[in-house]
Amino acid sequence: MSTLSIGLLYGAATLVAMFIGMPIAFALGAVATLFMIMFMPASSVDTIAQNVYEEMASITLLSIPLFILKGAAIGRSRAGQDLYGALHAWMHKIPGGLGIANVFACALFAAMAGSSPATCFAIGSAGIPEMRKRGYSGRFAAGIIAAGGTLGILLPPSITMILYAVAAEQSLGRLFLAAIGPALLLVVLFASYAMWKFRREYAAALAEQQETGRFSELLRKDELTLRAKFDLLPRVLPFVILLTGVMIALYGGYATPSETAGLGAVLALVLIAVIYGVWSPRDLDPILRATLRESTMLMFIIGMSLLYSYVMSYLHISQSSAQWIVSLELSRWVLLAAILVMVVVLGFFLPPVSIILMTAPIILPPLKAAGFDLVWFGVVMTIVMEMGLIHPPVGLNLFVIKSIAPDLPLSEVVWGVLPFVVLMIFAVILLCLAPEIATWLSDTVMGPTGPGR
Repeated sequence: MSTLSIGLLYGAATLVAMFIGMPIAFALGAVATLFMIMFMPASSVDTIAQNVYEEMASITLLSIPLFILKGAAIGRSRAGQDLYGALHAWMHKIPGGLGIANVFACALFAAMAGSSPATCFAIGSAGIPEMRKRGYSGRFAAGIIAAGGTLGILLPPSITMILYAVAAEQSLGRLFLAAIGPALLLVVLFASYAMWKFRREYAAALAEQQETGRFSELLRKDELTLRAKFDLLPRVLPFVILLTGVMIALYGGYATPSETAGLGAVLALVLIAVIYGVWSPRDLDPILRATLRESTMLMFIIGMSLLYSYVMSYLHISQSSAQWIVSLELSRWVLLAAILVMVVVLGFFLPPVSIILMTAPIILPPLKAAGFDLVWFGVVMTIVMEMGLIHPPVGLNLFVIKSIAPDLPLSEVVWGVLPFVVLMIFAVILLCLAPEIATWLSDTVMGPTGPGR
């Protein structure tokens, strides 16, 4: 069979395995093994365990379960709710301050936990009921939390960025630095929309009160003393200091990503023990179970995805696909647009982990040949994959929101996140027009990588 025929059959078999409901890791592993048996030497099957082990024996990948432990320790304590409460207390006088506080809380928690679902749940479990109690519409509250949660895969320590660094053979420190500017851009866009949307809902509530006499909680004004505001800080500041310390250790060159992850995990456990009294085996059991479950699931997906990519490379599917893309002689921006559209479509069905590991061998060589900075592209691709977390049919954050607010119809959640999807598209366009938003900080700290972008 020709490489084209094998490649088409490989892709079709993968789609069939996924659409029949097979878990992603099993689907990728089963298809890869089947094609090894059919098209590769018989002895290759005996090396499956060895190939998977060698691909996963990366010191960078070691940081993943450690960052997950750090995120689980923070996410399963009251740290998220305390962080949200403190931000709300200091920002409640700003129009839409409650919504903006949720955006900032999501950003800070994402930077500590590195997980989108954990961010969504930790902040949303306190933020959504509070916003709805204060008169915010259900779709507005759901949209803020779902979109804010996506920052978990962009802000360091992003597990998605770690995998991209491995797949693209790029510096993890440079990727983490490059993600900070775009993440701040998204925070500003989300906060600006929250303020604008609040003003509209406030005006509508005020008009309704004047017309019908019905009072909305949205019109209520709270007053907090300065002492009450400062009383909320002691529980939050240690975690912010932890975040700062981890970033200094990583970017200052004092520790490797794995060492930084281990240090962050240990310090997070110490903090929740001191601040919240979470130290007994009974208290730590759900944290360790959650870490083990998520780490095992993620590492299994990574291992099978790497095996899947190895088979693609051995059968020359990825090389031929990359050569075919290059042979089309598309302009660099048309090439980029086509690839990003493909990532959006894949986001309908696949999590970011699988998208990166499955597509990297195909899309990165043409992009590099077209002169794109792969660090910059990693940031852009991550934002596009963020959209996959909040758009149907498989937007993970949508279902996290449903678990937090089961009475809220899924259609309301979807309509609530759509404006944030538009803002993400706008952010991608800005990054294309001004790539320095992503590259300036990494180039300043670590030196420029090359002239082309």
